[in-house]
Amino acid sequence: MGSAKKSSSADRKARIEEMRRAEHARERRNRILTIVASAVVVVGLVAGAVVLVQTQSDDKDDTASDGRTSSGKFVTGEDGVKTWKGTLSRTHVKTPVKYLSEPPVGGDHNQVWMNCNGDVYTKELKNEHAVHSLEHGAVWVTYTSKADKADVEALAAKVKKTPYTLMSPDEKQADPIMLSAWGHQRTVTGADDPNVDKFFEKYVQGEQTPEKGAACQGGLSE
Repeated sequence: MGSAKKSSSADRKARIEEMRRAEHARERRNRILTIVASAVVVVGLVAGAVVLVQTQSDDKDDTASDGRTSSGKFVTGEDGVKTWKGTLSRTHVKTPVKYLSEPPVGGDHNQVWMNCNGDVYTKELKNEHAVHSLEHGAVWVTYTSKADKADVEALAAKVKKTPYTLMSPDEKQADPIMLSAWGHQRTVTGADDPNVDKFFEKYVQGEQTPEKGAACQGGLSE
């Protein structure tokens, strides 16, 4: 009788011990599963955040580089000057900008300006640098190969003696000779067109200048 009780008690202890081991094993598995699941969630969140940041960065770069931050259109006044009616953004960008006019009269631009202290360039400029010069109050004289050589030379002489001006060829523009300032532009017939002096007098460091008095030296020279 006593032997039977001892055997029953031993069996019960063995079953209890086995149940404890099984419970401990389940707890270990659950902890492992929880850790693995948490790690997967964290990795997913990190990856999602990276993708989101990259997407936002790409969107920002696209917006800055394709001119969509500027909007509006030209309105031509009785004096023949076209004035930009709308928004001309002024963000510094490192990417090319698709401007809404040629030559452009404003918009996002490179942080480095073209020297515009009466500088005459013989090669086409990158618009992103010249637009920064306009922001400083410069007048930009541009011409195509259709412009008369004598007019080009006379305009170059005028630019060279006028601070806050620059001049360069631009085969992409619609007319042979054009004058541009921040937010303003006009076509002239030649160097002796009286509108050349009028444009210079009004727009060289004129009221339209976003950064009046900013330097026209210390930038790019070619």
